[in-house]
Amino acid sequence: MTLSEKLQNLPAEPGVYLMKDARGHIIYIGKALSLKNRVRSYFQKGSKGEKTELMVRAISDLETIVTHTELEALILESTLIKKHHPRFNIVLRDDKNYPYLRIDLKAEYPRIDVVRGLKKDGAVYYGPYVPAGGMWEILSLIRRTFPLATCKKEFRKDKPERPCVQHQIGRCLAPCMGEVDTDVYLDMVGQVRLFIEGKNRDLVDMLKQRMEKASEHTEYERAAELRDRISRIEGAFEKQKIISPGFENQDVIGIASEGGHSDIQVLFIRNGMLLGRKDFYISDAHGMSDEDVLGDFLHQFYAKEMIVPAEVLLPLDVPDREVLETWLTGKREARVEVAVPQRGRKRELVQMASDNAAQSLKEQLLSRKSKERILLLLQEELGLRNLPRRIEAFDISNIQGTEAVASMVSFENNLPDKRNYKRFKIRSVEGQDDFASMAEVVRRRYTKAKVEGILPDLILIDGGKGQLNASLDVLLELGITGPDVIGLAKARSGEEGSAREFERVFLPGVEEPVILDPTSATTHLVARVRDEAHRFAITYHRKLREKKAVRSELDDIPGIGETRKKALLRHFGSVTKVRQATIEELAAMKGMSKKAAAAIVEFYRERTTA
Repeated sequence: MTLSEKLQNLPAEPGVYLMKDARGHIIYIGKALSLKNRVRSYFQKGSKGEKTELMVRAISDLETIVTHTELEALILESTLIKKHHPRFNIVLRDDKNYPYLRIDLKAEYPRIDVVRGLKKDGAVYYGPYVPAGGMWEILSLIRRTFPLATCKKEFRKDKPERPCVQHQIGRCLAPCMGEVDTDVYLDMVGQVRLFIEGKNRDLVDMLKQRMEKASEHTEYERAAELRDRISRIEGAFEKQKIISPGFENQDVIGIASEGGHSDIQVLFIRNGMLLGRKDFYISDAHGMSDEDVLGDFLHQFYAKEMIVPAEVLLPLDVPDREVLETWLTGKREARVEVAVPQRGRKRELVQMASDNAAQSLKEQLLSRKSKERILLLLQEELGLRNLPRRIEAFDISNIQGTEAVASMVSFENNLPDKRNYKRFKIRSVEGQDDFASMAEVVRRRYTKAKVEGILPDLILIDGGKGQLNASLDVLLELGITGPDVIGLAKARSGEEGSAREFERVFLPGVEEPVILDPTSATTHLVARVRDEAHRFAITYHRKLREKKAVRSELDDIPGIGETRKKALLRHFGSVTKVRQATIEELAAMKGMSKKAAAAIVEFYRERTTA
């Protein structure tokens, strides 16, 4: 079915649509209350914005997925964007789960753990703490102030253990001894919860009453202990950033935009305290309104595994705010309000987040201009046709021609783009021939890249004239003339008594190399790209050699299949330790028989005496 026919037969139900280019790659994913109305609107006349116009020109095909509700469409859209990273969607690069403090209230002696995943396990979670430095500071203070267990031991009253040094210095009640009253321990857990939740005044008042009571009963050591705890809590209370006396749980979001670039700032307020903030820089927002940028951001941001607060405060309204509210309420399993405050304290908080976003955007744009100046200098020094915003660099790694591999690293605007790194096993070359190996890898890479239509501005080849010419011949054969191509090789200064290295750049058709100033920023950039390609190739080569070494030993042992080989390495940690193990140690391993253990020992004995 042609694109035109698909447009005529679009369903009117809610759902998700996937736009594809001529190569079948997904370039945009969106959701709609009515697929028919939304998708057709892209192809109607009228101003749509620079980015949308560019996308529409690239559309060759589309696919739709019908859902029961708009909420289901929103959830599916977020999932698919995260999976496919479409070119015309705003895609957040923040793929890490945020850290939380966890207290398992079902345990007899609860401990505080640091986790990055949330579970419905009856435990209480606090956070998120972004950046994590504030969390570690709080955790350190808790461990100095409240003597809860920090070890991983299983506490059993019928098997008491000798306490560790933490008990001896007064930082653990030592439930491992089997003598700690559970109620006393749980009371300490309650104090920790009051502290984390910012209810320090209630906590201090309670502890002062206990201190006075202990003093009245001449329990002076106990009173001194409580006095020190109160002092630490009051010191921490002075440092805490109290945003609201109402103990609200809020995400406060601000946005700033300029010239197709946006910055979004999220302030995490929990129990009235500012736990931290997270900054998101978006460089591909050309032709998009702040409302659309913010809406796309919210869908992806809250698709993460995280605790959703009771309130999300925004600087402006976003499309489908009611659907967003319903979605977040489902995630939280309690009412969530997504609001755009117009006055009062909440409006001040949103303005603070937007001011932070504006400052961060200013710094990002200044940094971008600085990086662009370096690229302009590199273009001028080497006489390049293109401004080298995107660089792809290649390196070959082998030892006397064995396990030959190659790497390709990608840099975008002076920064590594690790999602587009590639590794290659050399297939067509026997022995050590770096020229032929480089030709093979360049051919494989750019045969595919030519079809995809995605080529770099600069191709950097690690090596001299031979590697450069081999690569140029392949590119000429493929009919690729767009990117600049250079070779880069280190050399030592010829000055007497000098061992200083400098960089030589080989250019197509130029006999003598260009010598780069070793102190310049452009030299540091190209050397960094080349060194990263070298590191990536060496890492891959070492991995293959280690894998081959493991395979050559353990796979030759009778009775040791793939499952047992993996179990052996998991249990002992290395082939060397397997080789040194006794029959008893091997047989004690789960899944290992006495016969198989004896076969391993006999195998290595024969190798030693051979």
